[in-house]
Amino acid sequence: MHSIGEIIKTGREMLNMTQEELAQKIRVGTQTIAKYESGEQIPSNQTILKLSTVLDIPASELLQQSTSVNP
Repeated sequence: MHSIGEIIKTGREMLNMTQEELAQKIRVGTQTIAKYESGEQIPSNQTILKLSTVLDIPASELLQQSTSVNP
C-alpha cells in the first residue's frame, strides 16, 4: 500500500510535471507539494479533489490513503 504522498509524487512524475508546476495548478506553494510528497502534511479534502483532477487519479484512491495515515 502506498502513502498519499507516494501516489501524488508518482502521478506528478508520470505527467513529467515539476513540484512547482503542480503547485501552480492547484494553487498552493511549492513547499506544500514537497510536504505532501514527504508525508509531512496531508492535503485537505478540497485539495485532494484538485489533485485528483490535475493528476488524473481517482479522488477515492487519494481520500482512502489520506484517512489511513496514522497521526
